[in-house]
Amino acid sequence: MELTGIGVAGCGRMGEPMLAALLRAGFLAFGFDVRPYKEFELVKGNMLGPQEFSQNLRTLISVVRDIPQTEDVLFGAQGFIYSPNLQTVILSSTLSPRYVRDLRNRVPDHITLIDAPMSGAAIAAEEARLSFMLGGTDDILNTHQPLFDAMGTHFHRMGGYGAGMQAKVLNNLLAASHTAMTRLVLDWADQAGLDEGKLLDLIHTSSGQNWLASGFDEIEFSRDGWEEDNTIGILTKDVASALDAAPARADTTLPVTVQAAIRALTTRQRK
Repeated sequence: MELTGIGVAGCGRMGEPMLAALLRAGFLAFGFDVRPYKEFELVKGNMLGPQEFSQNLRTLISVVRDIPQTEDVLFGAQGFIYSPNLQTVILSSTLSPRYVRDLRNRVPDHITLIDAPMSGAAIAAEEARLSFMLGGTDDILNTHQPLFDAMGTHFHRMGGYGAGMQAKVLNNLLAASHTAMTRLVLDWADQAGLDEGKLLDLIHTSSGQNWLASGFDEIEFSRDGWEEDNTIGILTKDVASALDAAPARADTTLPVTVQAAIRALTTRQRK
């Protein structure tokens, strides 16, 4: 299978640098977004309108925010699932595993589905060192591996279709808990008169080490407060996705508490 006609739908904080990485690797790739194309500095010359995007599309990489936007991309406002030459859909958004599994019954059988959510924040997308959690058979993933190689450096094959998304929401459940607790710890440290930088250095080399604390000065949203449409807001959505796929009779008290703590975050000023 020739990897050409690669369209990235959702060229925001993650999608735009992912498209840029594909272009640097020499792929025939292009992007679509509902925002005005003048806002795209990295890939401005490679953004297409919906009709041209659809006509050229063979492999769709969806990097939109949530399920409603995914519905628009696939079946609704954009309806790219009906593109005449579409062969593969790669889902790189973080979505409910239940929703992702159900898509197999809604997407025509001749279209290959791969779940490939990624992790690493915008800095990793910009530096093409994302981590991908992949769901699909080995032959399908082997065929599409050059695309992931262009955008990332860590690839975790979790099992059949749907397993990548299940792994991702569990990973993000930990990420949300790290975010909530790290921010609480830093607020308490302020009250105790501790230096933020020194404490973060300590955490990085000690038992409290976690991804947010270790990358606090690189992760672009580390100091943000909760807003519905920012990355902190997306964390609450990710917890909801994990809860949607929770085992029967699971105790969800802790994830719900973490979700509430994330929602209560306010902007942290640089010390």
